[in-house]
Amino acid sequence: MKNRGRLASTLLTGLRRVGVVALLLVLAFLGGVATTQMWPVHTETRYFAADISVEPRLDSTVSLPTVVGDMEVSFVRQVLPAPGLSAQVQVRDEVTDLLRRGQLRTADLEPSQEELRGAIDGGVRELAWKFAAGALVTTALVMMAYAVARPRHLPRGLIASAVATVLAMVIPGTAAYLTYRTDRVGEFRTTSLLSLVEQNTDILAGLDRKADQGAVYVTNLLALSTAMRQEFSPESDDSPPAARFLVVGDLHGMNQYPLMREIVQTQEIDAVIDTGDLVNFGRPEEGALTGMYQGIESLGVPYIFVRGNHDAVSAEDEALLQRMAQVPNVVLLETAAGELNLATVNGVTLSGFNDSRYFNQRSDDFGADQAELAQAFRERTEGLPLTDLVVTHQPYAAERVTAQALTVNGHMHVPALVGQHLQVGSFTGGGLVNQFRLPPLTEQAQEAAEEDPETAGELQGHAYSFDVVSFEQDCSVASVARYSYRNLVSGRPQFDDVSLISGRTLQPQPPVDRTCSPDLGTTVEPIEALADESGSDPTTIDVPPPDDAVVTTLPPTVDLPEIDDDLP
Repeated sequence: MKNRGRLASTLLTGLRRVGVVALLLVLAFLGGVATTQMWPVHTETRYFAADISVEPRLDSTVSLPTVVGDMEVSFVRQVLPAPGLSAQVQVRDEVTDLLRRGQLRTADLEPSQEELRGAIDGGVRELAWKFAAGALVTTALVMMAYAVARPRHLPRGLIASAVATVLAMVIPGTAAYLTYRTDRVGEFRTTSLLSLVEQNTDILAGLDRKADQGAVYVTNLLALSTAMRQEFSPESDDSPPAARFLVVGDLHGMNQYPLMREIVQTQEIDAVIDTGDLVNFGRPEEGALTGMYQGIESLGVPYIFVRGNHDAVSAEDEALLQRMAQVPNVVLLETAAGELNLATVNGVTLSGFNDSRYFNQRSDDFGADQAELAQAFRERTEGLPLTDLVVTHQPYAAERVTAQALTVNGHMHVPALVGQHLQVGSFTGGGLVNQFRLPPLTEQAQEAAEEDPETAGELQGHAYSFDVVSFEQDCSVASVARYSYRNLVSGRPQFDDVSLISGRTLQPQPPVDRTCSPDLGTTVEPIEALADESGSDPTTIDVPPPDDAVVTTLPPTVDLPEIDDDLP
């Protein structure tokens, strides 16, 4: 019994000491955080300055809040999550004066990568020392209070204090050292006005011509945002991407190809991927009415397409597919029911299949149809290597097939990314039929619904969004850049955000023994021939160069069916 009593006493004493060390560890950590909050580290480049502090959160994220939007860089943790860092960005006063007098151009503002990296490294080193000093002072103050209360236990308290202080410095310091590295970046994100600068020098040039204080400040911050994106972007190395894809979907009859053509040109896109729902009512005449086919041809790059549930009027209807096949740069991943194609763009392989649904269809179980489509695709591609991208319209079907890099779908009008499953939003906010005003509610109904009187009766559409997917020369995903904005139809355009997601988080292991390159071009070959091993010569896609002066000729008016609420 005595031995059991001694053992219990020893365990209780050990647990108490561990609890004391844990408490001191938390206090030391909070003391270090508070020190950096009260006395942040000041670092600067030639034109910018920032005050950096440690945040009381373990999310491995560096945030740079500004009055016109925030920049945020999240990192993939190595072992433990690192404490968050925050940097209050400032524009140096002398820079503002030089801009006002016209003695400095926007192009001069952007810091070099060496200058930016030097400022970051120096600031982080100083921050580590300041955090350690704060942790040490905090535990020293705690031990002084402990010595006054219990002087006889001071030696043991000093040991616990020393252990806690060392742990408070070593654990977050090691986590930060292993996490905050360029090769550990998971996502670079900007919000509000800063989103507009994503590789868009025209905005900066426009701001240069304004003289008010706000424009000067925004110009400075946008230049810094560009430099930060280049510093932390997964594509910041010297080798250019092997292929860049613009991924869109759910245009629903709106000819926004002039905007798409601008994106293709400025972002150096190699091919466009459309996940379907090109029109609203399943009739190819709708695309002719709005000049969509000429718009597709004007892009000057391959346009890879799968049919959506709004692109047919019956299960057997293939009229839209036949019309799309007449456009020189269109690549159909399923030309007709069961006739699948393998497309290769610069070495990146793509496959996919059409939706079996059609406009105004009624059914109690669409899931069964989609599961059958996915099963048929798996059977037709059995024995063949997985393609890098598999494209279809419905998410239910996309979740039931596998790709080397990403499966891609549309239909939901809301962008999402779960694992290796990419869901693109609507390039047009769901189309014009989703952007209209309903009769306003009565005053009583407005109050009950808490509806804003200024927008009473207006049906809000989905945000406009699209993705740019880049591939490395080893055929792995380099990054996914996601863009989202809203209110174009209502005349109040507003950017939601721009995010850049590292390909390493999507495809940790690159393909083996493969090379992708812009020199390889675009080819298309039937999957059936590949599966039969009969061999077939792939068809090379010869896309005519874009014509900036494309003239859209609209045919006579075509009667379209009544709008039905087959959503999305």
